[in-house]
Amino acid sequence: MRPITLSVPFFLLTAPAMAAVPQVVTDIPAVGSLVAQVMGDLGAPEVLLDQGANAHNYQLRPSQARALQSADLVFWIGPEMTPWLDRALQGVAGGTAIELLEAAGTHKRAFDAPHDHEAEDEHADHADEHGAEEHGEEEAHAHSHEGLDPHAWLDPGNAQVWLTAIGDQLATADPENAATYAANAEAARARIAQMDSEISAQLQPVHDKPFVVAHAAYGYFAEHYALHVAGAVALGDAAAPGAAHLADLRADLQADGVVCAFPEAQHDPKQMALLIEGTNVRLGAALDPSGSSLAYGPGLYEALMRDLGTAISTCLSAE
Repeated sequence: MRPITLSVPFFLLTAPAMAAVPQVVTDIPAVGSLVAQVMGDLGAPEVLLDQGANAHNYQLRPSQARALQSADLVFWIGPEMTPWLDRALQGVAGGTAIELLEAAGTHKRAFDAPHDHEAEDEHADHADEHGAEEHGEEEAHAHSHEGLDPHAWLDPGNAQVWLTAIGDQLATADPENAATYAANAEAARARIAQMDSEISAQLQPVHDKPFVVAHAAYGYFAEHYALHVAGAVALGDAAAPGAAHLADLRADLQADGVVCAFPEAQHDPKQMALLIEGTNVRLGAALDPSGSSLAYGPGLYEALMRDLGTAISTCLSAE
């Protein structure tokens, strides 16, 4: 009997290698969550921003710089949000970087745009009274965004637009899995639409109750859900509030009938507590607009948005 020999068929030796799922890097956890939903079981993006870190001011570790260098795709908000990544990308060769703020169909707003859908005359007059001083402070302290508010993921409509853009980019880089990316993006858009409807119903009863926040990050959220943000302690992403602005804001607490003040994750809550000391304004739960205090992964975006809705509605509806 002839001995049995094992051999590798010739066609396996000469067949082209299967295309690999792209290596993907993202800037902040909210973007990482959207990308993770589109990638599904095929892979997972690396999020550069460490848990608990400040999205506007971050230093890459050497391992993260290497991951960025070897990435096929980098999804990020844009230089207005993460200037540290903008600088890092300038030294990276190879992969494709996608600025989500520039994705077709993205709704963009300026920091000084009205905060709710029903801009009242008295609030417009009040803004005129203090506008020159506040505009000067924002110009002095903000990044090079020139007035553009980069916190656009807090509008769920933008998240849905970006899911499509993410799916398209992944499909271009990995055509063999294009159908999977498209199906995952469609399912994620449906989940976000359902979430949006539920948050809208949750916030509708308190939409006209004024509140103040730690920094001017909530314009998209407030605009989308017709909320009334009466002011922010810090006017820009890297702003150090001046004494005059804080004095004006404290005066506004009573004039505007502010109900709640919300500190923020990654920021010292003492300043907000001092701001409302001796007033009837309630101190709300700390808000986390970037999601860096949450568990990273596909479920983070929905958790982030629902947490914002719950924190705001809970404080504003309290008796």
